[in-house]
Amino acid sequence: MRITIDHRTRYRFSEPQARLVQMLRLTPCDTRDQTVVSWMIGVDCDARMRDATDGFGNAVTMLYAEGRIEAIDITVTGEVLTGDTNGVVQGSIEPLPPMLYLRTTARTAPGDGLAAFAAESASGTGDTLDRMHRLNAALHARFPCAPDAPDQGLTAAEAFVRGGATSRDVAQMFIAAARSLEIPARYVSGYRSDAGAHCAPHAWAEAHVDGLGWIGFDPVTGLSPDESYVRVAVGLDALGAASIAGTRIGHGDEELDVALRVVSEE
Repeated sequence: MRITIDHRTRYRFSEPQARLVQMLRLTPCDTRDQTVVSWMIGVDCDARMRDATDGFGNAVTMLYAEGRIEAIDITVTGEVLTGDTNGVVQGSIEPLPPMLYLRTTARTAPGDGLAAFAAESASGTGDTLDRMHRLNAALHARFPCAPDAPDQGLTAAEAFVRGGATSRDVAQMFIAAARSLEIPARYVSGYRSDAGAHCAPHAWAEAHVDGLGWIGFDPVTGLSPDESYVRVAVGLDALGAASIAGTRIGHGDEELDVALRVVSEE
């Protein structure tokens, strides 16, 4: 499948900023089943940009801008060819051992309710892959219409109790639940082609299954990712795989506006 992506992020500041430093996790990497045909990141102001790879194997671009900055637009356009592997991740850069992804973060602490939900959902089988599919289906049944939306900073436990979850929230729930079952799991940020409009990148999760490797699970659909997904960045949680993260020097507030269009062709 050929997927075309147009992702525009605009920051507006109530007072001019003296300096911005941003880490952009906006560039997908080639795998056996994902080939980046073209990809470009642009900004509408004078800025220095440097490409690198972070500790998780993600392609990152560091952006440095100085001066009287009242607003900044970050634009991503590209095309990616994808194939369906039934959720199995093949040929990805893996600098870290799977056991690292058993580490709980502040955002992925499960709390008693989510841990109990995980144990009940995955009961009845000792097969790791089957347990993860059962957990994925159970989260989808509980949160059937989780949209893509900007990060609100909720922990997995908070979102599980509150309801009205986003794709980011249910991905973190899956991760927290899997780790509570002693199964390594990680957060994935990327894009998904569907018929709807988008106001944020899509989120899902991956769990490590002995003998198979990393397998994708999307609680939004209750299924594994297929050829309609573009995998961009992984991390221990939503914060660690955020599309844009950084700091600014200056007073005042900021407003964020995101426009995202993902189109696919067979």
